[in-house]
Amino acid sequence: MTTLDSLHNNGNTVSIMNVEDIDVHPDSEFVAVDGMRIHYKRAGSGPTVVLLHGSASSLYGVEAVAQRLNGSFDVIRPDLPGFGVTGQRPDRDYRVVAYAATVARFLEVIGVDRCVVAGNSLGGNIAWNLALDHRDRVGLAGLVLINATGYPDKALPAGMALARNPIAGQLLRRFMPRRAVARSLRQTVGPNSHIVDDAMVERAHRLWNRPGNRAAFVDFLTTAQLDRSAEIPTISVPTLVLRSATMDGQHFARDISGSVEKVHPDGGHLLPEEDPEWVAEAIVEFWQTLTA
Repeated sequence: MTTLDSLHNNGNTVSIMNVEDIDVHPDSEFVAVDGMRIHYKRAGSGPTVVLLHGSASSLYGVEAVAQRLNGSFDVIRPDLPGFGVTGQRPDRDYRVVAYAATVARFLEVIGVDRCVVAGNSLGGNIAWNLALDHRDRVGLAGLVLINATGYPDKALPAGMALARNPIAGQLLRRFMPRRAVARSLRQTVGPNSHIVDDAMVERAHRLWNRPGNRAAFVDFLTTAQLDRSAEIPTISVPTLVLRSATMDGQHFARDISGSVEKVHPDGGHLLPEEDPEWVAEAIVEFWQTLTA
């Protein structure tokens, strides 16, 4: 059981009821940012690596990578607004640029002054928006874009496309069946992946159904996102691109000068969970090139 009363940061106070929460653990930390209590975990020591999960996920989506890095790095992984234990934004602003601004403020509040930011899917989109808008503010030393989104030709998964339907979206705000979560997870992994087991489905279903998360996801999917893909070639931060061979809408290696790309032959969308060893090793090698 974790007992929390209130958080005070930058003049903001977030009140928290004393509750027993199965998803809050002894290593859970909270910080007040933009009227939310951002839930995050931090472990290890050394250079800082920030791991950002994708949409419909949580900090558990990058946990296996974190476990392989925290012997040599200070690894930070937050639950992004609208997901996990952090929950919905009070302003319902789910633009990627708003996510990037919140992540920048989050890193300032917890005292990070230099880091590599690695993001999967939505997390990757947030990472490269950080490079465009907040590079100096967060001391951004490098980017790792893992099946990142942001190009207009990126296909939307069927489940997400369905949630944009007004009727389906209203239903999703009220109910998310476990079988739908299982089906969605299986559709996002590669054909040779066996990571989707009962424990993974149970945890994802539970987090989906935390108060406000279903509505936040519909709000996120129905938010008009600014197409900033024409700005991607202006990114000058050292960049590692990790992608699965089957992923579409992946032009970062083409557009970011000097970037390095590694291609996973049979991974799906959830590379940090499908092959965390491959992802972690690539991040370590990338850091070594930065320090060299």
